[in-house]
Amino acid sequence: QVHLVESGGGSVQAGGSLRLSCVASGYTYSRCCMGWFRQSPGKEREGVATINCDTSTSYADSVKGRFTISQDNAKKTLYLQMNSLKPEDTAMYVCAAGVGYRDNWSRWQCGYSDWGQGTQVTVSS
Repeated sequence: QVHLVESGGGSVQAGGSLRLSCVASGYTYSRCCMGWFRQSPGKEREGVATINCDTSTSYADSVKGRFTISQDNAKKTLYLQMNSLKPEDTAMYVCAAGVGYRDNWSRWQCGYSDWGQGTQVTVSS
């Protein structure tokens, strides 16, 4: 089992930046993909960014060019740098870890199995 703890959330004005961190502990060796999700009241959970097992990254269209996902394997920490924040980015941000696999088109996918508790991000206009 993998334990994930997020930090770095807070309140910021539109146009500002935040960096979220997610520290993993436990049996992390089998989890080669990690990602960030967000959820706000009344909305479905949305995948924000993913690092796949081949270290490629993918982003939701709504955050491309503004958010950057990265990881420090030595520290077992996942990051999400968020720039040019907008009020619509307000949500609870949750990190997740999983086992990677290739789909029928040989694209890396992530089967998420471990989830953190989340950190709140609030962006005011």
